[in-house]
Amino acid sequence: MLVLIGVLLVSVGMFLFTALMGNAFAAFPIMTAAIGWPVLVQIFDGNPAAVFAIGMLSGFCGTLITPMAANFNLVPSALLEMKDKYGVIKAQVGTGVPMLGVNVALMYFLAF
Repeated sequence: MLVLIGVLLVSVGMFLFTALMGNAFAAFPIMTAAIGWPVLVQIFDGNPAAVFAIGMLSGFCGTLITPMAANFNLVPSALLEMKDKYGVIKAQVGTGVPMLGVNVALMYFLAF
């Protein structure tokens, strides 16, 4: 049960932190140093490659749903002259959120 809570903290934390910052590469070292390495790898003896790779993928799910990643989400709507400037983000939410759930399951089963 504690392992699942740790996995959720890392995955959802990366997702939310990336949505706030707009970039998974900025959120990755912070979440890895705060929760990923000390909790999941050192305490619960998780596989570091699986924890960190899938943690980064959870961050990329956050990139899909944030206007902070303007080069991915706002510029395409401007170039395509879409009526709704958040149309790209609205289209990607249906992919990003379920993919986060898959990443949580993958990390739980592959790293532990």
